[in-house]
Order: sequence, then C-alpha cells, then structure tokens
Amino acid sequence: MAKSENPLLIKRYASRRLYNTETSDYVTLEDIAGFIREGRDVQIIDLKSGDDLTRQYLLQIIAEHESRGENVLPINVLNDLVRSYTTQATSIVPEFLAMSFDMLRDGQSKMMENMSSMNPMAKMPGFEAMQAQQKAFMDALTNGFGSWPGVKPADTAKSDAADDLDGIKQQLADLQEKLSKMGK
Repeated sequence: MAKSENPLLIKRYASRRLYNTETSDYVTLEDIAGFIREGRDVQIIDLKSGDDLTRQYLLQIIAEHESRGENVLPINVLNDLVRSYTTQATSIVPEFLAMSFDMLRDGQSKMMENMSSMNPMAKMPGFEAMQAQQKAFMDALTNGFGSWPGVKPADTAKSDAADDLDGIKQQLADLQEKLSKMGK
C-alpha cells in the first residue's frame, strides 16, 4: 500500500467500533496495526466529539503486542518513559524518541545499501540469505515482530525457534569457514 499525503481516516462510533472511511467497513486494532506496518499513517477520530484518539489507540496497540510477549520495549525504557511523565524532561523526550527512530531508519537504509551488489561479499554463496535475514531483523525492529516473515503466534513460534536458530548457526559457520578459506 503506497503512502499517501493524507492519513487514513478511521472514525470511532459511539459503540466503540472503528470505521475505515476509505473502504467503508469496520476494522480492528490489528487491521490498524497492519495499515501502519504497510507504511500508512492513520488518524482515529471520535465521530461524536471530533476528538483525535490516534495516540490512545496506538498506545493500546503497543500494549497489546507487549502483553502477548512481543516485547520490543525493554523494562528500563518503559521505566524511563514513566519517569519522563513525572519530570521536567517531558519537553525533550518526544523529540529525542523521534530523532532516535529516524536514526534507526536511516541506519537501516545505509546498512542495506552497504550490503548491495557493490559489496565484494555479495559474490559469496549464502550472502543473499544473510542479507534477507538482516533485512527481516531490521524490519522487525522498526515495524514490530508481527510483520516479520515466518513469525508465528507465540505458542507455535517457540517450537520452531530452536530449528531456526540451528539453521542460522549453521549458515554462520559456513560463512566463517568460507571467509577463513578466502583469507589463506
């Protein structure tokens, strides 16, 4: 879905149902999270009062992901956020967080550029798989683990985690072996 200039307008009815004005249908919080992962900005307004509820619903989406074990925010960061609401530092925290995420996105773009075909390592067997894993990891950091290809709900993901980890370890061992042979 292409990013448009205007955010996707979602109206909240008195029944608390959320209505997508573009597609004329009702949506869930998970649908809204999906729109955001696809690059869309959303605006959620209360139909009756006209109040902007976007922040409230985005925080609710984050809280639901965190409560399901999709932990992206470390406890110390959450503690610092709570502290920032009770100190004079609240004026700089939003700017700091925005700049930090901008730097993370820029770093991701630069890292992906460095891993392009101009890189001599790109000719190594298995490089494409490593590059895809790096991209998935960076996407997960910036977009949340729900958008990570191959990620399953927590109950089935745990059983596959050991297999995935073993595969990654094997690929890394193979790459290390090839690099050591190239150095000889």
